[in-house]
Amino acid sequence: MSDCDRLAPAALAFDLGASGGRAVSGRLVDGRLATEEVHRFPNDPVRVHDHLYWDILRLFHEVTLGLRKARSHGPIASVGIDSWAVDFGLIGANGDLLANPRHYRDPYTAGVAERVWSNVPREELFRRTGIQMLPFNTIYQLTALKRLNPSLLDRARTLLLIP
Repeated sequence: MSDCDRLAPAALAFDLGASGGRAVSGRLVDGRLATEEVHRFPNDPVRVHDHLYWDILRLFHEVTLGLRKARSHGPIASVGIDSWAVDFGLIGANGDLLANPRHYRDPYTAGVAERVWSNVPREELFRRTGIQMLPFNTIYQLTALKRLNPSLLDRARTLLLIP
């Protein structure tokens, strides 16, 4: 049995921040939680014209690389990924990503919240969701996208949140 096989399985956490990402492995060692950063990578949004997008293919590559690096340190029991969790990719009928996901720092949601609140009052939205009223929340992004590119929403079969 190798040293890796004798190690307690790790919980692997990915943090996708606004400008960088990292993978941190945590496992019990002698009854205590030991953490280790196993991978760090840039996570800069991509600017095209006046808009910001997630570099989603780069993130897929970096998460895959982080998984491989973590596995070389021992078994992995679970994986979690964290970001603002408001951004999303639209998936078509064949399972393909239909467009590059917008970044929550993209200004395309400016002024959209007020339009949403005219249909669903802030208090009702908070009662139903329990989330803070931030101008880049998913509901505002979907509303902005409906105005900017309704055919994209029509082609979408599902929405996959960036965790």
